[in-house]
Amino acid sequence: MILHDDAPGRHMSNKVPTVTLFFWIIKIMSTTVGETGADYLAVHFGLGTALTGALMTTLLVVALVAQLRQRRYVPWLYWLTVVLVSVVGTQITDALTDKMGVSLYASTGAFSGALAVTFAVWYGVERTLSIHSIVTTRRELFYWAAVLGTFALGTAAGDLATEALGLGFRVGVVVFSGLIAAIAAAYYLGANPVLAFWLAYILTRPLGAALGDLLSQAREYGGLGLGALHTSLVFLAVIIGLVWRLSRSHAPPKAAASA
Repeated sequence: MILHDDAPGRHMSNKVPTVTLFFWIIKIMSTTVGETGADYLAVHFGLGTALTGALMTTLLVVALVAQLRQRRYVPWLYWLTVVLVSVVGTQITDALTDKMGVSLYASTGAFSGALAVTFAVWYGVERTLSIHSIVTTRRELFYWAAVLGTFALGTAAGDLATEALGLGFRVGVVVFSGLIAAIAAAYYLGANPVLAFWLAYILTRPLGAALGDLLSQAREYGGLGLGALHTSLVFLAVIIGLVWRLSRSHAPPKAAASA
C-alpha cells in the first residue's frame, strides 16, 4: 500500500530496487559513467572541474527532489539519481585532490570516517541499515547520504590503489573484482547480508572507476584508448536499455477495461 504521508508510523513502498544481477551491472556501469563522464566534461569538453561540479550538483539536487517526492520505486528516476551521485562523488574527490592538493591517503581516510558516521547515525536513529526498509523519507535521506559517501570513498580508494600505490587499471580491475567475489562468497556462506551489501556497494565504485579508466585512457597511460566520450556513451546506452527493461517489468498494471 502506498501512502501519501510518511509521518512516523506511516510508510510508503520501498524506494530501493531488489538486488539482482541487473542491479549490480547497472551499479558498476553507473560508476564507470561517473568516472569517464566527469573526466570528459571537465577536461575534454573544457568545462573545468568547478563548473562541471556545479552543473552536476544542480542536476543531482533536481533529480533527488523528484526522487524523494515519489512514493514508490521508479526505475528510471532512481538510476538517473545514482548516475548523478556517481558524477558528483567523483567530482568531490577530484576537487580535493587536483584543486586543493589533499592526498589520496587523507581523502580516503576522511571519507571512510564520514561514511562510518553516516551509518552510525542512520542505525542509531532507525535501528536498521537494510535497503529493504527504505519506506520513509528520513530513511531515504540517510540512504542517499550513504550512497554519496560510498561514491566519494570509492573514488578516493580506487585512485589510491591504481595511481598512488601503482596497481594500474588492469590489476585494479582484477583486485576489486576479486574482493567483490570474496564478499559474494561470504554472503552465500552466511555472512551478514547488510554488511555484505554495503561492502560490495563501496567496492563497485573503484571497480567501475578502474574499468572506466582502463577503457578510456590512452594506451601510453595503460588504457585501451577508447576515449572518455565513447566509453560513457556505450555504458549509458547499456544502462538505458537495462533500466527500460526494468521499467517495463515494474510498470503498474493497466486497469481492466470496462464492460
